[in-house]
Amino acid sequence: MALEWVVLGYAAAAEAIMVLLLTVPGLEGIRKGLIAVTRNLLKPFLSIVPFCLFLLMDIYWKYETRPSCETPESCTPTEHLRHQKSIMKSQRNALLIAAAIVFYWLLYSVTHLVTRIEQLNQRVDRLKNRD
Repeated sequence: MALEWVVLGYAAAAEAIMVLLLTVPGLEGIRKGLIAVTRNLLKPFLSIVPFCLFLLMDIYWKYETRPSCETPESCTPTEHLRHQKSIMKSQRNALLIAAAIVFYWLLYSVTHLVTRIEQLNQRVDRLKNRD
């Protein structure tokens, strides 16, 4: 199961880097190419959403089927430690899922806004040239 989390982590990191590159000022020279690449990657990155839902269901299933260690007498110290580690991993993975979805939403929104700004700038240039 670790491979899924590595893939999700890399995808979230790629989304974060693309959002950062789209919003950093001073990259006007490569912005058009970056916008084209990002727009072409939005559809494949949309597969992150159902993938995140699948992983969220996996976390829920693990939560529902985990052994119960409410009292110290019900589990050995090793089982109690394993239970605590499992909870920590689930919380970390839930944060990773949330980050991946938020970064996708940010990437989509920023790409849409940058594309719209570019279109409006072209429109303004055309109106200036017409006069």
